[in-house]
Amino acid sequence: MQAKYFELRVDGVPYEMRVTPFVFNNEIRFYVSYNGSEEFVFAWDPDLKRHTPIGDEAAQIPASLEEAIAGRLGAVESM
Repeated sequence: MQAKYFELRVDGVPYEMRVTPFVFNNEIRFYVSYNGSEEFVFAWDPDLKRHTPIGDEAAQIPASLEEAIAGRLGAVESM
């Protein structure tokens, strides 16, 4: 699957996003990088009913950016 590129503006801050979907255990997950950062893995969380980052590194993502990314991943998934 190919990477998708788009921009987000969150709290007045611009972010250049790179999102690459991949399949893990028959589930679509995403590698997400913003402004050249390391890649974070986002997976569907059935309790939150949205994609959420997994792993200890996820704590580095600002909460408002995490929510904005989650909101866009559904659109990326359908592309």
